[in-house]
Amino acid sequence: MRFSYSGHKNASMIWEEIDKQLTELGQQHALRRRRTLASPCGVEAEFDGQKFLAFGSNDYLGLAAEPALIEAARQAASKWGVGAGSSHLVGGHMMPHDQLEKALASFLCAERALVFSTGMMANLGIVPALMGRDDAIFADRLNHASLIDAALLSRADHLRYPHNDMAALEKQLASSTAKRKMILTDAVFSMDGDLAPLPQLMQLAERFDAWLVVDDAHGFGVLGKNGRGALSHFGMKMHPRLLYMGTLGKAAGVSGAFVAGSTNVIEWLLQRARTYIFTTASSPILAATLLASIDLIDQGEARRAHLQRLIARLQQGLANTRWNLMPSPTAIQPIVIGENEEALRVAEALYAQGIWVPAIRPPTVPKGTARLRVSLSAAHTVEQVDRLVNALRKLA
Repeated sequence: MRFSYSGHKNASMIWEEIDKQLTELGQQHALRRRRTLASPCGVEAEFDGQKFLAFGSNDYLGLAAEPALIEAARQAASKWGVGAGSSHLVGGHMMPHDQLEKALASFLCAERALVFSTGMMANLGIVPALMGRDDAIFADRLNHASLIDAALLSRADHLRYPHNDMAALEKQLASSTAKRKMILTDAVFSMDGDLAPLPQLMQLAERFDAWLVVDDAHGFGVLGKNGRGALSHFGMKMHPRLLYMGTLGKAAGVSGAFVAGSTNVIEWLLQRARTYIFTTASSPILAATLLASIDLIDQGEARRAHLQRLIARLQQGLANTRWNLMPSPTAIQPIVIGENEEALRVAEALYAQGIWVPAIRPPTVPKGTARLRVSLSAAHTVEQVDRLVNALRKLA
């Protein structure tokens, strides 16, 4: 749809520039496309009037449409209504929110936890509340966009080290004269599926007196004992200089995010994190449903074991093919294709066979590394993974 710019010369120039840039994105095969699902989140998705085998969600434990959570949401709506009505500090902090924060802290063996509406808002709140001008943030080059934006918003110096390169990070920390330092990293990198070396990062944080902020959006619920996340996976415990962020819309199956840490630091975030203070509290339905979700995560060893079997099945099935399956031990299994057009071509070939795998392109990933991002779920069956493997082997 195009608009008439008659009588608005300056506006015309602005809109023409946007039109030009959109056209260029199309020519580069970089335009993103939304698909409107006509079904609940699950391994079988319906859109465009068709049903597809789906490998595109982060519902790693298959909880997004879990009947027990649906029932918990129904009961919560009946008891608490659908909205919080105001921000947490004004009057919207309801009993389910408080219970959820206490349950998360207990589950993670942390002193305290604070719940945010989204992972993006959590990161945008945490980093600027702790860092500012004349401080220095040391961030992995492959960090999620929310961590990049959080560092920029803080106005601290933003130094990026090569992906998981501890020697480079050590040099940066050693040469820094900043009064306050922060190491900022994903635990599981969302487009590669690999893990950050958290024990080494903790050692560097101790040595150079830095905060360590870990975004475990894709590890919470999946990794570690009883799904406690990447810290548990590495045998690490909470620490006064460590802040642990996790999201609640992926493995937990619902929505939201949290940060866990020491009592005083969480209290500081409650007082200073603008994305917590200045927004309406999330629905009490979500908080109450997440209480049930934590129980399912805690008791979800069978789901996690099945997920590991599916990961092995996919990797073994695509071995010795031309597909470059990245060495990921997690539910995120990226297949690097290379150029945007070819990645889209392979995704469309799968789509024609009733299989939906998202094609991820720059700027989400570096130029020349466009990929299929296969997301596995404990709700997938072995037969469904085999169907994807067979389709990819034929395309190879």
